[in-house]
Amino acid sequence: MMHTKYIGTGVALITPFRNGKVDFNAIDKLIDYVIEGGIEYLVMLGSTGETATLNAEEAREILDAAIEKVADRVPIVAGNFAGNNTLGVAKQIENFDFKGISAILSSSPAYVKPSQEGIYRHYMALEAVSPVPIIIYNVPGRTQSNLTWNTTVRLAEASPKFIGIKEATGDLIQTTRIVKNKPDNFFLTSGDDEVTLPMISVGGHGGISVIGNALPRHFSDLVRAALKGDYATARKINEDIYDLHKWLYIEGNPVGIKTAMEILGFCTNEVRLPLHPISRENYKSLEQTLKAILG
Repeated sequence: MMHTKYIGTGVALITPFRNGKVDFNAIDKLIDYVIEGGIEYLVMLGSTGETATLNAEEAREILDAAIEKVADRVPIVAGNFAGNNTLGVAKQIENFDFKGISAILSSSPAYVKPSQEGIYRHYMALEAVSPVPIIIYNVPGRTQSNLTWNTTVRLAEASPKFIGIKEATGDLIQTTRIVKNKPDNFFLTSGDDEVTLPMISVGGHGGISVIGNALPRHFSDLVRAALKGDYATARKINEDIYDLHKWLYIEGNPVGIKTAMEILGFCTNEVRLPLHPISRENYKSLEQTLKAILG
């Protein structure tokens, strides 16, 4: 049976900072905003959440704050279980308190460029110790290695604990092959906002979104329309918001989306090094584009 609570829109929530510290008041406001905007679930502590620059204590405090604020309104997926040391990630999972967390989102190992067999065995090592379901995350733009469709299907067939994949290649051929060959209860969600609509058209089940921080109603309406087969509506929304994607990524993620959230009044656009705030010129272009969308 398909894990229906992950069909639709998940938002990869940013981690707002103020004067170098995590801004928990802003997190509370953001959570209410995206839930009221119609999203189906939250992803905390992903790459959009700048997890690489958080220490373990901060990460735990952010999750605890999110669990309290969400209050079971939507599922929470934790994205801070990734790394290129399989034993280290497995130990982190073993020692973690998952109360209030519905699933793990775990990207394949970065930097070391493992073989497909190595990637498979990495995930199976996590599966052996995880008390919660695992969403695989294939993001070659960050890891510098692709998890092929064959390996995705192999993992999906190896254990029911692998419930889906966040596919961030933008490759519709790979996506189609996963959809065609995967078990019926395994979902595929887009990890790239710009191709969420075409991914749904070939059998995908939604998207884990960056733009959804700023435009949760727009993006969740787009996804729901596409999942219902109402492609005229979905295309219209997609075209209405499409110009913003360029500015969200022009100086990297989450630099752009944090700028959008500052413009909307939710938080500062502060990031931690090695990220750097967006240039003044690009700030103005992002602001003009966002305001044009919102009218």
